Amino acid sequence: MSRRKPEFQAIDVATWPDVAYTEFDHEAQRAFEARMQALVRYARGESLKHIERSTGFNRRQLYRWLERALSPHPDGRPFGFRALVSYVRIAEYVRLSPVQICGERGSCGAAGALSQLFERYPTLAAWLLLQVRQRRVLLEQINTDGRLRTRLRGLQPLHDEFLRQCRAVGLTAADYPFNTAGRAIRSLSQRLKAEMLRSFGAAARSAGASHLKGLPRRDDGVESPAATRPYQVVEFDGHRLDIRLKVVVRDPLGFEHEFEMERVWLLVIIDVCTRVVLAYHLVLAREYSRYDVIKSIEKALEPHRTRSFSIEGLGYGPQDGFASQRLPELAYVTWEWMKLDNAKANLANETLTALCEFVGCLADAGPRYSPDERPYIERFFGTIASRLSSRLPGYTGSHPRDLRRALADPKGNLRLYVSLDELEELVEYAIAGYNGTPHSGLNNATPLEAMEYFIRGKQMVVTWLAEHHRRTLCLMQSARRCPVRAYLDQGVRPHINLHGVRYTNDVLATSTHLIGKHLLVYMNADDLRCVRGFLSDGTELGVLDAQGAWRVVPHNLKLRQEIRKHQGKRRSRTVVGANPIEAYVQTKLAQAKKTRKAATELAHAVKLLASAPTVRTPVGPVRPVETGMAASPAIQAVPATPTGTTVELAPRTPVRPKKLSIGTGQVF
Repeated sequence: MSRRKPEFQAIDVATWPDVAYTEFDHEAQRAFEARMQALVRYARGESLKHIERSTGFNRRQLYRWLERALSPHPDGRPFGFRALVSYVRIAEYVRLSPVQICGERGSCGAAGALSQLFERYPTLAAWLLLQVRQRRVLLEQINTDGRLRTRLRGLQPLHDEFLRQCRAVGLTAADYPFNTAGRAIRSLSQRLKAEMLRSFGAAARSAGASHLKGLPRRDDGVESPAATRPYQVVEFDGHRLDIRLKVVVRDPLGFEHEFEMERVWLLVIIDVCTRVVLAYHLVLAREYSRYDVIKSIEKALEPHRTRSFSIEGLGYGPQDGFASQRLPELAYVTWEWMKLDNAKANLANETLTALCEFVGCLADAGPRYSPDERPYIERFFGTIASRLSSRLPGYTGSHPRDLRRALADPKGNLRLYVSLDELEELVEYAIAGYNGTPHSGLNNATPLEAMEYFIRGKQMVVTWLAEHHRRTLCLMQSARRCPVRAYLDQGVRPHINLHGVRYTNDVLATSTHLIGKHLLVYMNADDLRCVRGFLSDGTELGVLDAQGAWRVVPHNLKLRQEIRKHQGKRRSRTVVGANPIEAYVQTKLAQAKKTRKAATELAHAVKLLASAPTVRTPVGPVRPVETGMAASPAIQAVPATPTGTTVELAPRTPVRPKKLSIGTGQVF
């Protein structure tokens, strides 16, 4: 049985930090090497008697070195061989005797006096930590003669308050720190620096940093790996464009009205290896939702549709475009990792389900408030801001005092603002040009050239989405369980309620045995005129159509939610049987002159109505369709002009006039 102490039974010196002792002088090198060899031989299992005879060290001294080596270091590791260096302090100095006054020069040595004071009065230590957290004193880094040094700003006011706190706890002029010449200002300064420099996060916050960057990557399988091939890692994020926009609406008399709307969001998915922007999506809302994130994923999977430009001079260059345009075989290619931030829309259950189960990738949300974890897409947004946003009239600038904001101010002239249609064309042109512009991170190759080199040159293997998933991209939305309702005494046939609207079809309307049971409903968030229903056992029930005017006019989930909110506020004024979408557009048209929010909601409705498919799009095959306007008695579309999105609001169906009840003015 071994007679060694229990704490020294298993020692792994291979994990101890080493020391570059070869740089010591000859005597110090020999002393350190002898101590190190003694501990190594002890760790190998040699007996203490043999070590004592060969080295001349006493076992008590050996145990003391072991205790010092196993002590925790401030960096989180044990001291290891660093504890064998001469004059290395393992524990902090603890003062026991009080500070004494020696004549006019003040105290006779005050080493450790401030730590002794904080131990006797814990309230003073807690007060000092509070001042550091509240940034009452700042840490400033300066460069003096090529050396980086730190100094404190605001030390004198804090020292005066420290002395007042000392008087408050009962210290007198005969006590420390009042019995010293400097009133312990140097000791306080050293203590403050030690507290601020205890961790990099505290030091950076004290110096004014808002974000931390430069943390080495951990290869533990939790974070996304370094991208070495296309579609291995992609980054997703949203950027709010710093420009002021307008929407143009034509009333029933043919007059055009211009309204200023809120800024829009630009959602982008970019490939890390090749820097190719795979897809983008514009969102007309104050905040983007999980449906917008899923829509961006759909656009990244589908082949990119070529856009026709109405602005003179804009078009696709010979090297510009998108990956699925230049390389058709990249349609429906999936990726392995997606890096995104901790926004609620990104971490929603439906978003993660679409990424992890439908697309089949891993999601890396990363730490909070760390935009540097996604450097490529953040740099791309900076490129968009410098090449597009800052060059347009109505640029709001990066901060209120930005000079470019004053230079780009149209002085309230809405005709100089960029319209929504113009912005869509400019964003398409800018991103297509970015994909065809030489990139310094790719050795001056364009992103599309890099993609073509990996896919066709090196013939990298990529993963395509399954064929049945390509036909049902809208199934990325999670299913909803809706109960089947019916009212026998009123003769109301079986149906379901989804977002305030009844849905049914011929099969469900005649299935009395389904009353009270639940259906699995899959919906297309971009077109809610119909949904697809399944029984609880997975059997398909068919396409369920919305009832009333909701079946005629195309609308998405956000538009319906806004209309229902509007109906709830003005329920007493709602006309029974009126078209809710028509009433909503008319109301927003009247409010658009007063608020930018109403103008944004009007622009969202106008964009949806102008780009809606001519047929209903149930949750099913996704194919390119012609865009136009659905047959609606209230809203008709006219060709868009370069000045903005123009929508004609047609008058209602004419009615037969009544006879006037007033006289003609003739006197008999």
